[in-house]
Amino acid sequence: MTKKTNSQVIVIGSINTDMAVKSPSLPRAGETVLGTEFKMSGGGKGANQAVAAARLGADVAMVASVGDDLFGKQAKSDLEAENIDCRYIIEVPNRASGIALINVDDQGENQIVVYPGANHHMTQDQVSVALAGADESTIVLLQLEIPLDVVQSAIQKANEKSAKVILDPAPAEKLPSEILADVFLLTPNQTEAEQLTQIKVLDTDSAQCAANAMLDLGIQNVALTMGNDGVLLANSESNTMIPATAVNAIDSTAAGDCFNGALASALSKGSSLSTAAEFACKAAAIAVTRLGAQDSMPSQSEIEQ
Repeated sequence: MTKKTNSQVIVIGSINTDMAVKSPSLPRAGETVLGTEFKMSGGGKGANQAVAAARLGADVAMVASVGDDLFGKQAKSDLEAENIDCRYIIEVPNRASGIALINVDDQGENQIVVYPGANHHMTQDQVSVALAGADESTIVLLQLEIPLDVVQSAIQKANEKSAKVILDPAPAEKLPSEILADVFLLTPNQTEAEQLTQIKVLDTDSAQCAANAMLDLGIQNVALTMGNDGVLLANSESNTMIPATAVNAIDSTAAGDCFNGALASALSKGSSLSTAAEFACKAAAIAVTRLGAQDSMPSQSEIEQ
């Protein structure tokens, strides 16, 4: 008999160690810039989203692969400290864990280079085990820092269990239509929306055109994030612009991850999609006022305040 996970949110994705350097400006090709601050912390889009959801009160399980090195062991320990179910995190022998090298300037803009390492060794069987106990109350949250065949398999298996799939299509790449057709909610930013639709998103009108093009692919709902301009929430019935909360941003590194984790958390507790999106915008606004990825994720009490 399959043991059912108690987790309302199952995050299937990457785990990295982030090494972030703050500097007055981002270096151009061939240029050396002196940094003013250094921080090493847990990262990876999957792990970031899992931490965001857990801090905001969701019961979270993490499905991932790490290397048999100190980075992997520390990452798993850190996630366990966030009360995340880590039984589906597999240690891959003779592989390095994923890392990300991040530069952040004084305006909060960033440049990121990611080495995937063990993240690219996740398997479909690993996902099958994790989703065996999922049901219609489960939210499955995915990104694209793991193999695409694993993403596709996870979406298929989640649909078989009647679970809702949220797909953050990042890093941006062209996706097969069969992957998108079974997605409950797609959460692209402007760059990712352009990659999927060939429509350059510059304002609300172009965002609505891009969102409609994505809906035509079979996706049920689209939350197109537009930075300071907010989020366009679109489905077959309506298009709603949700404004961003004005803050003094210092690091936008994990804003999208915070948004997705907060969205999944709110949906897992029964919030409507529009209410969940408003909640996620507030969470992301807090995250960009802090340096780092997982370290920047807010708690429920901070959002309430």
